[in-house]
Amino acid sequence: MRYSRQIKPISYLKANAADVLQELKEQRKPLIITQNGEAKAVLQDVASYEETQETLALLKILALGSQQFEKGEVTPVSEVVKRLRSKATAA
Repeated sequence: MRYSRQIKPISYLKANAADVLQELKEQRKPLIITQNGEAKAVLQDVASYEETQETLALLKILALGSQQFEKGEVTPVSEVVKRLRSKATAA
């Protein structure tokens, strides 16, 4: 994705805040805000932000699982099934 078209100065944001928010919602592309010629912030719509957070959470779970596997911290499937069945009959 090219971000060069999605860069605006903070003065643009101040003058067009409502339009910027509507555009973020419709286009679902992040907007880079600059101040004194330097990138200072990234704005994105809430739906995209939530998707990003969910993706990061899943990646974190995968990384933790991979670390546990590498350390040998695994439980055979047969043992897990046995535990689940015993819990199901106890309930």
